[in-house]
Amino acid sequence: MAIEIVKVTTKKQLKAFIFLPAKLHKNDKLWVPPVYMDEKIYFNPQKNKSFNYSDTILMLAYKNGKVSGRIMGLINFRYNEIQKENNARFCYFEGYEDTEVATALLNSIENWAKEKKMNRLIGPFGFSDKDPQGFLIEGYDQLPVIASNYNSTTAPAFMEFSGYEKEVDLFVYKLVIPKELPDFYKVIFDRITKNSGFSIKEYSKRKDLKKDIRPIFTLINETFTDIYGFMPFEQKEMDDFASRYLAVIKPQYVKSILKDNQIIAFIIGMPDISLGVQKAKGYVFPYGFVHIFNAQKKTKRLSLLLGAIKSEYRGRGLDVLLGTKLIESARTGGFEYIDSHLELENNTVMRSEMEKMGGVVYKKFRVFGKNLTP
Repeated sequence: MAIEIVKVTTKKQLKAFIFLPAKLHKNDKLWVPPVYMDEKIYFNPQKNKSFNYSDTILMLAYKNGKVSGRIMGLINFRYNEIQKENNARFCYFEGYEDTEVATALLNSIENWAKEKKMNRLIGPFGFSDKDPQGFLIEGYDQLPVIASNYNSTTAPAFMEFSGYEKEVDLFVYKLVIPKELPDFYKVIFDRITKNSGFSIKEYSKRKDLKKDIRPIFTLINETFTDIYGFMPFEQKEMDDFASRYLAVIKPQYVKSILKDNQIIAFIIGMPDISLGVQKAKGYVFPYGFVHIFNAQKKTKRLSLLLGAIKSEYRGRGLDVLLGTKLIESARTGGFEYIDSHLELENNTVMRSEMEKMGGVVYKKFRVFGKNLTP
């Protein structure tokens, strides 16, 4: 059967690229569409600043004249320079159920990366760790959360068949919200809230939270430097992230810790909206937002988005203070469990905290890699 790989250059092709997954996954009850309003911004170089420091290519696969697969290739020059790497990446890969289509797409990106003199191709991985990353390798029966991939067993099997190996694994923990905190948590919490100089800040209004967005993201820039794939936020990206998520973040699930009136730690949780996005079929307007907000009210899953502690204050119990307050709010809000989002396999500190609280790994993702021969 004839397979043609075409570079995306027109609006019509870009539309086909964005909406293809909905056609391929139409019979998959667990697949959650993206929010298309965000997708159109993400793939627009005029609005997504990541394009300014990256080389990118979008490709569509046509099989017998029908769009049957897609893939994006990118080279993040800033990240390569910082990390002294020479890697290209692939992401937004669809069509892996058809080996011929998938092979043609992956070969095309490999050839593109070789032409750019890259040494290695990794993926799925976008511009940074803020984008969905890795193929699901465990937890196929679980509904995905926002900003994470979902795929069948075919995808990782195809990558191995194509000569790719594990680059890094990411774990997702399910933490059942306890009725009572462990005694050791209570001891640490009592100690740190007495004469420590730290104060917990809780939020009830979005306008108050919005004021702290830049200090919070500045702290992320300071503390995430060793996180795999992390790219520092620019001020415009901080504002963009805030405008994208503030509407669906409930302030009571955000906590920060102050020292001398400066934010030195924070955690952000968000009621899961996956079922709402499913019902809305990815469209916020004209009525999709109703499904999304209803899902927020009914969900029993609280998703962790971000969290950080300033380096000089780590190991002093601030994680317990943040966790205690978040669990208290989650319990009050009627949540049954917390989804940790992605934790790097070598992030032993965070993984240990999850496991101390009884968290268990219920999803795993894998970023694959392959050396490119000239």
